[in-house]
Amino acid sequence: MAIFICPYCGNDDERYIGIKNGEYYCRRCLSMKSDEVIDYVPFPPQYAKININYPLTVEQDKIAKKVSENYVNKKNTLIYAVCGAGKTELVFDVIKTALSRGQQIGFTIPRREVVIEIYHRLVGAFPHVSITLVHGGNTAHLRGQIIVLTTHQLYRYKHFFDLLIFDEIDAFPYAGDFVLEKMFIQSVRGHYVILSATPSQALIKAFRVNGEILTLFTRFHHHQMPVPTTLIRFFLIEYLTLYLTLKKLLSRGKSVLVFAPTISEAETLYFYLRLLLKGGELVHSKREKVGEIITRFKRGEHRYLVTTTVLERGITIKGLQVIIFHADHTLFDQPTLVQISGRVGRKKDEPDGHVIFIAQNESEAMKGAINDIKDKNTYLQTVYEQATDTDTFDTMDP
Repeated sequence: MAIFICPYCGNDDERYIGIKNGEYYCRRCLSMKSDEVIDYVPFPPQYAKININYPLTVEQDKIAKKVSENYVNKKNTLIYAVCGAGKTELVFDVIKTALSRGQQIGFTIPRREVVIEIYHRLVGAFPHVSITLVHGGNTAHLRGQIIVLTTHQLYRYKHFFDLLIFDEIDAFPYAGDFVLEKMFIQSVRGHYVILSATPSQALIKAFRVNGEILTLFTRFHHHQMPVPTTLIRFFLIEYLTLYLTLKKLLSRGKSVLVFAPTISEAETLYFYLRLLLKGGELVHSKREKVGEIITRFKRGEHRYLVTTTVLERGITIKGLQVIIFHADHTLFDQPTLVQISGRVGRKKDEPDGHVIFIAQNESEAMKGAINDIKDKNTYLQTVYEQATDTDTFDTMDP
């Protein structure tokens, strides 16, 4: 029997239990405890209009309405959608429904950069609603009818959200973190919607038992995801191949992300590439002013970025191309490779592009990512071939 069970996160592992002044305390969630825990206060109903400059596709609209229906019927929903399907737009209708009931809404994502982007998109979609941004270093204002926050900030909101939308649940640092998982569950007083392009089998199984899975394997512009090309090279030839491939893409006027598995590898690549190819920059979690660098990249002020997986999600640029260097590294698992590949072809006016794996061996993760993308493309092609009109929609379990 456990000597102590943390009332905050439920930890009962003696390795993470300490004693101070004769009292037990939990080391697992110690860094997340604060006096700034917010009490639930209901809002008056608000009948907000959704402000977007483009119509949803038939598939998007039907899923959006089904998510709202599930929420009204007190059912949790998992939206399993390919990268570039327009997942954020799929939850606008359920947000509108919750607002009309005067309910508290949360939108959480593990990574701060994506949280900031989602915040601005929601402000644009719901310009007359009180929307608050909360992340490390930005905690002066903690209340709002819609709170957009990193998952680390959920500890402030115990039994708080009537509707909690969780995007990128499979992303670092949330995935596999015991405490963050507890904070997520404890922050919900109502129901939740989870969005993912690469849900785990455990998550899919859980929703098959308790909830509903809605699938969308169609990008909003109805083009297929680019299938990665694998280049097997050895030793110094790897680096030469990287240089020549990057130079070729840049000569076509394309913006390029070069992914490396580690910070040290990214720094090494950038050190040499910048001597040969001008207009690049470096991005990783320990680099200062990452947000400013990304903004300049989006504006076209940088031609390429060498990056770690810090940019595997949440970036959309017209004509973007991707090179993954040392794609066979163990840090590049299948979901990560799929997510990175999903950065390409996200814009309607340039829906294709190149995803290039450079590696010494073809790993199982590389093969799995390629097969996953091909399977979803095959599914999409089958749907179109069998369709008798434009009202095709499918919510089958994957």
